[in-house]
Amino acid sequence: MSDPNKYLYADRNLINNPLAQADWASKKLVWVPSDRLGFEAGSVKEERGDECVVELADSGKKIRVNKDDIQKMNPPKFSKVEDMAELTCLNEASVLHNLKERYYSGLIYTYSGLFCVVINPYKNLPIYSEEIVEMYKGKKKHEMPPHIYAITDISYRSMMQDREDQSILCTGESGAGKTENTKKVIQYLAHVASSHKNKKDQNSLVLSHGELEKQLLQANPILEAFGNAKTVKNDNSSRFGKFIRINFDVNGYIVGANIETYLLEKSRAIRQARDERTFHIFYYLLTGAGDKLRSELLLENYNNYRFLSNGNVTIPGQQDKDLFAETMDAMRIMSIPEEEQIGMLKVVASVLQLGNMSFKKERHTDQASMPDNTAAQKVCHLMGMNVTDLTRAILTPRIKVGRDYVQKAQTQEQAEFAVEALAKATYERMFRWLVMRINKALDKTKRQGASFIGILDIAGFEIFELNSFEQLCINYTNEKLQQLFNHTMFILEQEEYQREGIEWSFIDFGLDLQPCIDLIEKPASPPGILALLDEECWFPKATDKSFVEKVLQEQGTHPKFFKPKKLKDEADFCIIHYAGKVDYKADEWLMKNMDPLNDNVASLLNQSTDKFVSELWKDVDRIVGLDKVSGMSEMPGAFKTRKGMFRTVGQLYKEQLSKLMATLRNTNPNFVRCIIPNHEKKAGKLDPHLVLDQLRCNGVLEGIRICRQGFPNRIVFQEFRQRYEILTPNAIPKGFMDGKQACVLMIKSLELDPNLYRIGQSKVFFRAGVLAHLEEERDMKITDIIITFQAWCRGYLARRAFAKRQQQLTAMKVIQRNCAAYLKLRNWQWWRLFTKVKPLLQVSRQEEEMQAKDEELSKVKEKQLYTQKQLQELEDQHHQLNAEKLALQEQLQAETELCAEAEEMRARLAAKKQELEEILHDLEARVEEEEERASQLTSDRKRLQQNITDLEQQLDEEEAARQKLQLDKVTMEAKMKKFEEDIMVLDDQNIKLNKEKKMLEDRVSEFTTNLTEEEEKSKSLQKLKTKHEAMITDLEDRLRREEKQRQELEKNRRKLDGDLTEIHDQIADLQAQVKELRAQLAKKEEELQAALLRIEDEAAQKNLAHKKIREMEAQISDLQDDLEIERQSRTKAEKHRRDLGEELEALKTELEDTLDSTAAQQELRTKRETEVAQLKKCLEDEARVHEQQMGDMRHKHNQAFDELNEQLEQAKRNKVSMEKSKQTLESEKNELTIELQSLMQGKGDSEHRRKKAEAQVQELLLKHSESERQRLELADKLGKMQAELENVTGLLNEVESKSIKATKDHSVLESQLQDVQEVLQEETRQKLSVASRLRQMEDEQNGLREQLEEEEEAKRNVEKQLQMAQSQLADFKKKLEQDSCYLESAEEGKKRVQRELESTHQRLEEKCSAYDKMEKTKTRLQQELDDMVIDQDQLRQTVSNLEKKQKKFDQMLAEEKNISARYAEERDRAEAEAREKETRALSLTRELESLMDLKDEVDRNNKLLRAEMEDLVSSKDDVGKNVHELEKSKRAMEQQLEEMKTQLEELEDELQATEDAKLRLEVNLQAMKAQYERDLAGRDEMGEEKKRSLVKQVREMEMELEDERKQRSVAVASRKKLELDLKELEAGIDMANKNREEALKQLKKLQAQMKELIRELDDTRMSREDILAQSKENEKKLKGMEADMLQMQEEVAAAERAKRQAQQERDELQDEMNNQASKNAQIAEERRRLEARIAQLEEELEEEQCNTELVNDRLKKAMLQSEQMNVELAAERSSSQRVEGSRAQLERQNKELKLKLQELEATVKSKYKANMAALEAKLAQMEEQLDIETRERQSATKLVRRTEKKLKEVVLQVEDERRNTEQYKDQADKLNSRMKQLKRQLEEAEEEAQRANANRRKLQRELEDATESADAMNREVSSLKSKLRRGDLPFTMRRIVTRTGAESDEDAEAKSETPEPKPE
Repeated sequence: MSDPNKYLYADRNLINNPLAQADWASKKLVWVPSDRLGFEAGSVKEERGDECVVELADSGKKIRVNKDDIQKMNPPKFSKVEDMAELTCLNEASVLHNLKERYYSGLIYTYSGLFCVVINPYKNLPIYSEEIVEMYKGKKKHEMPPHIYAITDISYRSMMQDREDQSILCTGESGAGKTENTKKVIQYLAHVASSHKNKKDQNSLVLSHGELEKQLLQANPILEAFGNAKTVKNDNSSRFGKFIRINFDVNGYIVGANIETYLLEKSRAIRQARDERTFHIFYYLLTGAGDKLRSELLLENYNNYRFLSNGNVTIPGQQDKDLFAETMDAMRIMSIPEEEQIGMLKVVASVLQLGNMSFKKERHTDQASMPDNTAAQKVCHLMGMNVTDLTRAILTPRIKVGRDYVQKAQTQEQAEFAVEALAKATYERMFRWLVMRINKALDKTKRQGASFIGILDIAGFEIFELNSFEQLCINYTNEKLQQLFNHTMFILEQEEYQREGIEWSFIDFGLDLQPCIDLIEKPASPPGILALLDEECWFPKATDKSFVEKVLQEQGTHPKFFKPKKLKDEADFCIIHYAGKVDYKADEWLMKNMDPLNDNVASLLNQSTDKFVSELWKDVDRIVGLDKVSGMSEMPGAFKTRKGMFRTVGQLYKEQLSKLMATLRNTNPNFVRCIIPNHEKKAGKLDPHLVLDQLRCNGVLEGIRICRQGFPNRIVFQEFRQRYEILTPNAIPKGFMDGKQACVLMIKSLELDPNLYRIGQSKVFFRAGVLAHLEEERDMKITDIIITFQAWCRGYLARRAFAKRQQQLTAMKVIQRNCAAYLKLRNWQWWRLFTKVKPLLQVSRQEEEMQAKDEELSKVKEKQLYTQKQLQELEDQHHQLNAEKLALQEQLQAETELCAEAEEMRARLAAKKQELEEILHDLEARVEEEEERASQLTSDRKRLQQNITDLEQQLDEEEAARQKLQLDKVTMEAKMKKFEEDIMVLDDQNIKLNKEKKMLEDRVSEFTTNLTEEEEKSKSLQKLKTKHEAMITDLEDRLRREEKQRQELEKNRRKLDGDLTEIHDQIADLQAQVKELRAQLAKKEEELQAALLRIEDEAAQKNLAHKKIREMEAQISDLQDDLEIERQSRTKAEKHRRDLGEELEALKTELEDTLDSTAAQQELRTKRETEVAQLKKCLEDEARVHEQQMGDMRHKHNQAFDELNEQLEQAKRNKVSMEKSKQTLESEKNELTIELQSLMQGKGDSEHRRKKAEAQVQELLLKHSESERQRLELADKLGKMQAELENVTGLLNEVESKSIKATKDHSVLESQLQDVQEVLQEETRQKLSVASRLRQMEDEQNGLREQLEEEEEAKRNVEKQLQMAQSQLADFKKKLEQDSCYLESAEEGKKRVQRELESTHQRLEEKCSAYDKMEKTKTRLQQELDDMVIDQDQLRQTVSNLEKKQKKFDQMLAEEKNISARYAEERDRAEAEAREKETRALSLTRELESLMDLKDEVDRNNKLLRAEMEDLVSSKDDVGKNVHELEKSKRAMEQQLEEMKTQLEELEDELQATEDAKLRLEVNLQAMKAQYERDLAGRDEMGEEKKRSLVKQVREMEMELEDERKQRSVAVASRKKLELDLKELEAGIDMANKNREEALKQLKKLQAQMKELIRELDDTRMSREDILAQSKENEKKLKGMEADMLQMQEEVAAAERAKRQAQQERDELQDEMNNQASKNAQIAEERRRLEARIAQLEEELEEEQCNTELVNDRLKKAMLQSEQMNVELAAERSSSQRVEGSRAQLERQNKELKLKLQELEATVKSKYKANMAALEAKLAQMEEQLDIETRERQSATKLVRRTEKKLKEVVLQVEDERRNTEQYKDQADKLNSRMKQLKRQLEEAEEEAQRANANRRKLQRELEDATESADAMNREVSSLKSKLRRGDLPFTMRRIVTRTGAESDEDAEAKSETPEPKPE
């Protein structure tokens, strides 16, 4: 293993050690808790109740442990596993052991589910090189070992593939390696996604070659220099959190980056712990700066700076000087100019100099002074300020007191605190600016980022002994990140379970952390810790102690919050996080949250002459100044805010974190957890307790806890079966079985609890620990098997040794017995004689053996002689065969040439045929697809027509309803306007009554509660949304029921129309009443205005106001009584409203069916909602006016007392009138509530309609299921058709095999004929060669004809099957037309059926590839089918357009459904809000009454306070004149001043707080209302626009449907015509092509035969003379053959019988030939008739010229085909004539042969009586046959010439016809009739061709019999000549041949006669 692989891959040989497996199984090892090692391995020895005795594996010590503390150990199989989620025993001990083993092996990366756990190796490992990067590039997670590169590559690839933003979250303690792993991630991305590798940007503004990646890598050193520092744990610890966002373009190249920072530890800049350093840049600058830079920055030695607590602390192996140079180079690469660099370094130097500013306490006072201002001068020099201004701002800053500014002297502690705060703030601002500058440098490309990868490097969970505000923020962040992890893990687990089809009650474990998060961040009810901290910062006298008390009071009962147990505890409170219990100490939390600064110094820095410093301090107005410190003399511990002008650190961080979490939630997160192995920074050492704590804090153990809840162990079926099949030996039957079924059987036999496992689609899921149990059982089973195997082996060896011992014992006994016998017999004389005689006894036996061997010799000699004879005979035969071989070779050469030509022709024909077949199949598939689409289009057209008619009816009805509703809308709008005006008047009255302070406070509290309630309602609405989605399925059933009620509702609707008219009249009456009320309100407004004028005029009656206030209180009590009376009247009105609501429900439920009516109702509802919202707006506006008036009243409070008397009197006068108007308005309000209820009823109506829609959806689903069932039936039928096609192909293969057998038989016969010819003399050889050649050619011809016929029959069967399939498809199309209304399901079924049909067509194409003779038909059909393809393309376009339109229509319907659902939800919300507003109105009236009481008291207090304030002001003025008098009065009035100040401050704070809260709530309410109104308006507009678009689309669809109907009718007519034409043409062309091909082949063969026959005739003439000479010689030989002739006579008689049979067959053939001639004459007459018809058709074509160009092209191609058909018919006729000629020639040859035989017989009879005469007669007959054949060949040649002439004439005629057809292209209608006639003619021609083929078969059989008889005669002659050497062969071979030929013919006829398969 190479060096890098050693640190990546684990050694599996050690893991798969069987000894370790056996040891684990035998000892039952477990994990026991240990103080030293965390957990130790041990084996359980005993169990005693709840305790166990465990023997430790290492020490052997026995200890007692509680059972609950024992944790199971995983089998050795899981040692060093790469993903700890695969561990079968998921517990802390197993996780720790796995990490420890991997860490000791050098493997620092380990997966734990979604986590990648990294342990710091504290040394450099060779696993980060470019080779490793290339190794991980593009690989999947499971293919490579764990690595940070694998996580990065997965995120990068998923970003590229899914276009989803990614994030990598690196968390851990300081020193765990977060920053290093972040660097590796950036390094990997820069290497993999760099743009300079493959892409160069041509734009000059874009970064240069690879500069962006270089800058991205160089940003890290700069951030490390300014943000990292040395700590005890880590030499390069990041003291801030960062989120690096790397942007990528569409191609995956880096186009920019952005960095966000969190929680910079700025306190490190002023003080450090022991052995720690401040930020690196301070040491880099002091070490690496040159002389010039040192003098410019006024740098000194390390020990001279107070802020460097530990002086110069060096880091081993790190040179600060070199790192300073690297940092400056990195700044240059980041294109930061030198001015900004020097400005940053000046800020760093000034921070150091601020620490050197020293302050002292003056002797007599606490005031601070600065004895030495050198450090201040250096600071001012570096930061561009004035020294005196700086010292004055620090020592005596100006502080705002009231409206004036006062210079206040600072104490020493305050001055030092201010300087330290200034140093921290300066460094923090500089760091923020640096990050902003880096982001600016990284984002200067013009390429847009399509997606990004975010890398989060943030501190992990921290638990110290006492934790402060920083730890709370960090732990709060980690809680949110852990919640994100739990949520993503929940989502991934849910997806995995759903993908595998496992039922599991999913638990979102992210909700477990929500209580703790709410404890920290919840804003109210009860407020969280951060909210309480912010709240305490508002109060001036708040301290950390008061904050703790408030936290304990508010959150004391929270389950995650604990109070300190003892009073002496240092911790203030405890929080239970997911990582454990954390103690917090609230020291200076208010200070840290406020982060105050000296605003005087900040303003000086803002006005600095240095541009860099002034830019850093440009936002001075947001800081918390010193004037916020209460008391101004104490240390900052309590502050007062400036009306929300600043934001606390907690608020800022909370917002920053919420933004970060929002971005992370929108990404796909990847989690990296970094762990410190030890605090000594030693490599190879691991502290178990430290690692466990970090695993707990990092959430790894939390993730494992979540895994335990489900099924963490997953095994693929194959692996489970392979490993655990040994446990279930007989559960799985033999043979093949699916993996899932096998696993089910195995688990059943294992008898596992069903709760312990789940079986998915590809895996088996187990709970934790189940696999360990199975491993134990497996090990036990293997041990049992091995033990039994060892026992058998030992038994076998023992039995074998025992048998050997037994044999040895028996042998020893035999030897002993023989020895004893020998000892007895050795001295016996007879024994000695016997031993001497015994060898001599073998002599007699030798003689017998010699005799036997002689007999064997004789037999061998006989065999040898026999073999010699056989050898001689074989040698003779060999010589003969060689001679015959030579002759055969000569013949073969000639025949091979002919065969080669024939094979070439066949190959060409086969290639052409294949091409034509492929085109044919394609065209057939297209035709079928077009037919299907056409049928679908017809069904769609019908359905759309029905829909259009329905829609037209609905539109007519709905237009009438819409007009009515519009009229109603107008009236209702007018009514609502009146109501609005009435409500305005009521609001004015309420404003006058509601002027008190407590009312505002109560309203504020109510608004806050309402806000929380609305948030809760929003959550509940979201839940309701999910419930509604679930209810949709239930509502679908109701839709069906409501469709039945639809007819009844239409009847009721007509009745309700009359009722609506009456309601309209009532509305008109109400409008008149509203007008009257408006007039009254106008009068009252005028009276109110007059009263206000009187109040302003009468401001002198101040003393009487108190009395009148009391009277007003009495009046308020009366008003309360009146309110109660009005409430009672309201209840009565509500009852009346309910009754009216029920009547309206009945009215509105009847209007459910009309879509436009619902839309109108929705519009009315939305408009009413908008009107209600407007009313609410008016209320709010009036409230604002009221508040403004309150402010005016406060300013004019002193004058208002005098004017109150008049106001109260007029109020008494107007009270009665106001009460009356109030009653009227309340009655109108009740009417409005009634209308709201009617809107609610409208909502119910829409819900009913939604239910109907859902019922329709269910019906669609049912129809979809029916269509799927039909599709399955179609698939079954297609399978049957495929089986039939396979049968057809089997028949074809059988036919081909038989043809092959025939050729083999033919070859055998040829060999036999050649043997016979060798025996004959040279004359007979020539004659027989001619006959054999003729026979070969005829056999080939017959075989080819039979093959063609069989192929035709097979093709007919296939065509019939195709027709059957087409008919079935037509039936299915009809069924689909019925279901076409439900397009969604039907389209899916159609696609599936099309796929299956395509697969069947493909199979048909493959199987039809056997037809090798369809070449020329393809070229002809292709021309016609091109036109068909064009038509089909047009049809497809129309179909696709229709489908698109249908999809659009479906989408529109879905959108309408969604809109209706949204409107229903909005209506619900509006109703809920209306109810809430009603309750609020009631509560406001109650509050008015209580607030009036409070107002009186507040007025009294205000008067007293104002008097006191006036006294104080006057006293202050006097005191300002005299200092001494002021001091005296100050001492006297201190107590009064303090009390008054406290009261004033409290009152002002309360007023300010209430006003601010009120303003905020009003702003929020206004914003919410505005948003609600905008949403309602937008939805109304969207609804109207969608309705208009739907109407337009419906109209467009109607127009398009009409056009499509027309086009469809035309297309259907043309398609039907084309289909008929195609079918006719295909049938005719197939037959014609086959006939033509056969004719062409026969022509070629006959031409070759003619040539050969001419040659053979010449040879026969020469042979005749030779035969005569030989006959004379034969006469001499016949004398010796007289005895043989006696035997041959019988054979001659048999030959005569065969001859007679041949003669009879010949006569029959002649009759058939005559009949064929007559049929040919009839065919010629029919041809003439056809030509006459063609002429008539041409005349008709001339008359009609009205068709398109496409039809012209079809005419051309059709005419070409017809001409070719005529040519083919002529060729067939000529071929039939040639066949007849060849048959006549064969007959003549037979006659000649017979004559020859007769002559031979005559010569034999003359000399040898009857025998010779018969032989001569036979020879004479044969000669006559030869003559006849020659004549027939001559006649055949003549016929061929004649046919060629006829062909030429036909070609000329065809050319003339083409010219005529070109002249008359535009005639289509007559072409159809002509094509029908041609089809009929083709059918007749096909029938005639079939008859001719049958006749040809008969003739072929007869010719075969005749040739066989001729061969027999020749053999007889040859046998006579060769002295009966082979007398038996010719007859036996003839019989065999006749039998084989007859059998083949019978088989072919049987197959042709087999009935075609009937369609099922």
